Amino acid sequence: MRSNYLFTSESVSEGHPDKVADQISDAIVDLFLSKDPEARIACETLTTTQLVVLAGEIRCKGVYENDQWAPGAQAEIEKTVRETVKRIGYEQDGFHWETFRFENNLHAQSAHIAQGVDASGNKDEGAGDQGIMFGYAANDTPDLMPATLYYSHKILEVMAADRHAGTAPFLEPDAKSQVTLRYEGSTPVAATAIVVSTQHGKGYDQGEKEAELHAYVKSVVAKVIPAELLSDETVYHINPTGSFEIGGPDGDAGLTGRKIIVDTYGGASPHGGGAFSGKDPTKVDRSAAYITRYLAKNIVAAGLAQRCTIQLAYAIGVAKPLSLYVDTHGTGTVGDDAIEEAIGKIEKLGGLTPRGIRTHLGLNKPIYQKTAAYGHFGRTPEGDFFPWERTDLVDDLKAALA
Repeated sequence: MRSNYLFTSESVSEGHPDKVADQISDAIVDLFLSKDPEARIACETLTTTQLVVLAGEIRCKGVYENDQWAPGAQAEIEKTVRETVKRIGYEQDGFHWETFRFENNLHAQSAHIAQGVDASGNKDEGAGDQGIMFGYAANDTPDLMPATLYYSHKILEVMAADRHAGTAPFLEPDAKSQVTLRYEGSTPVAATAIVVSTQHGKGYDQGEKEAELHAYVKSVVAKVIPAELLSDETVYHINPTGSFEIGGPDGDAGLTGRKIIVDTYGGASPHGGGAFSGKDPTKVDRSAAYITRYLAKNIVAAGLAQRCTIQLAYAIGVAKPLSLYVDTHGTGTVGDDAIEEAIGKIEKLGGLTPRGIRTHLGLNKPIYQKTAAYGHFGRTPEGDFFPWERTDLVDDLKAALA
C-alpha cells in the first residue's frame, strides 16, 4: 500500500437526472413487490425536458398477466412516477411533476429468461443473469465505507434536508459533490479539495447572493467533514461553471443505472458493471452485490481485516455461484482462503444462491426506493430497510473460523 496519496470520490443528489431515473425505477419495483413479492421487474427510466419514459419487462400477479394490465394498474404506475418526482421537488418550467409527458412501455418478461430463473422439478431457482458482483468494506468511517464517498454523500444529504425544510430556499434539486482526501497509509489525514455544484435560484450566481450561496456550502462542508481534515489549504470549487439555474432533466437527460460508482464505493473497489435500480432481487446484479457488501462489512466488523473486497460470479439460470473470492488487501488477521472456507460453512447464507440470498436478507419486499439516492451502502439498517448493512454475521464468521 502506498504511504501517501490522494483519492477522490463523487456523489450526486436525488435531483440529478440519472438519480431521478433511478428513483422512479425503484419506485416501480416497490410498487410491484407490494402487490406480488415474487414479481419480476426490469424497469428502465429515461428523463428529459418535460418527459418521463418507462421501458422494460415485468411479471406481476394481479397487475400484469397474460400480456394484460389489470384495471387501474397503468394509472397507479403514472401516479407513482409523478409522486416520486414531486417528492424530489421538481416544479420547474422545464420539468414539473404535474405536467411532464409520461410514457409507459413496460411489457411482459421474456419466457426464455423466465424459464432459466424459475424453479421447477429438481431445479432450484437460477440467477436472473450472468455476471460478477463486488462488495467492499473499509474501516475509514463508522459505517465502514470509503471516507471520500461517505463525506461526498453527507454533503448532499444535508443540503437536500435544508432544501426540503425551507432553510436554504435558494437551492434547487440538482447537485453534485466531490471530495479529495490525502491518505497516509490507510488513514485519511487532510481534505485537499472540495467540489460542490448545485442548481440554484435566479441571481445566486453573482454578487451578494453568490457569496451567500458559497458561504452556505462551506458551512455544510464544515458540518460534515471533521475539523481536523479541513484547513486553510483546503481548496473549494463551488459552482465552478459560474451559473447553474438550468438543471435536472431539463438540463441533461437522465437514465437508470448511470451512477453505479456513486451507488457503490466511489471507485475504492472494483465494480462488476451491473446497475441495481429497477431490478427485482432475482437479478444477481442487485442481490449478490448486496450480499457481498454484507459479507465484507461483517468481516471488517469482526476484526478479521481492516479492508475487504469480495467477488461473486453467476451464470444465468444456475443457482450456485461459480466462484467466491476474498481479498483483505494484506490487512487480514487470518488467511483469505480461510475466510472463503468459513463463508461456505455458514448454513444461513443458503449457499449464496439467489434464493438463499433473498431469504437471508429478506429482499422480496418494497424496500428499494430509499436505496436510489445517496448510495446503496453505508446506510443505517432500520426494520426491513438496508438489511445488508447489518453486522449480525460476526459471531457466525468467528465460529466458522474457530
